[in-house]
Amino acid sequence: MTIMKATILAEDTSILVCFKPPGIAVQSARLGEADMVSELKNYLGGRNPYLGVVHRLDQPVCGILVFAKTPEAAAELSRQAAHGSGQETGKNKKQARFMEKDYCALVYTGEADPAPVPGRSITLTDYLLRDGKKNTSAVVPPGTKDAKRAELVFEAVKMQKEQALVNIRLLTGRHHQIRVQFAHAGLPLLGDTRYGSEKSREYSMQQGIGGICLCACHLRFYHPVTGKIMDFQTEEFPWNS
Repeated sequence: MTIMKATILAEDTSILVCFKPPGIAVQSARLGEADMVSELKNYLGGRNPYLGVVHRLDQPVCGILVFAKTPEAAAELSRQAAHGSGQETGKNKKQARFMEKDYCALVYTGEADPAPVPGRSITLTDYLLRDGKKNTSAVVPPGTKDAKRAELVFEAVKMQKEQALVNIRLLTGRHHQIRVQFAHAGLPLLGDTRYGSEKSREYSMQQGIGGICLCACHLRFYHPVTGKIMDFQTEEFPWNS
């Protein structure tokens, strides 16, 4: 079943899982601008149905999202999402079920030193500082006021020309984390005009890439009521179409 360009992958009385296309905000404060929450509420029908936002994707990014259809489901899924992002500590962290979010991206390797090696896992750990006025984040030295630790693990799965397809596991959830950390590591995402380098932007134009090559391709969580493992993945990336 399709809403706008979004596809519903699973639904019951507690959850709604869908694939968000690029270019649509999860939730927008701008009057008249289409967003996922509004479209899904229209689909659910009734008078202002409940739809809880559990996690988000940047507007240019596509991928799999789960929404909650009850406050109780929202609370449980939010706990799992927080644990999966490394935001719980101590006893709660040991006992909590957690949400796993994996991403796929195309990165520019023309300036990487060294370039990633397929099959070799690499961990990136940085401290990010968000600029709310500019809606950007930047890597800063440890100890910088208000900076937050950011960590992810990635592996190159395919190399071609000056680009690589990488699988990414987020260990923290920070603003623009993947885009910022990969740019800082000399591996900017193709199609990223905000954080990309001059060479990566030029290469993206040469390849006809107009949008950010980043997709939330795998989502795994525990059903908030039954406890059953819910596992969703896709290999339908916009940059392949």
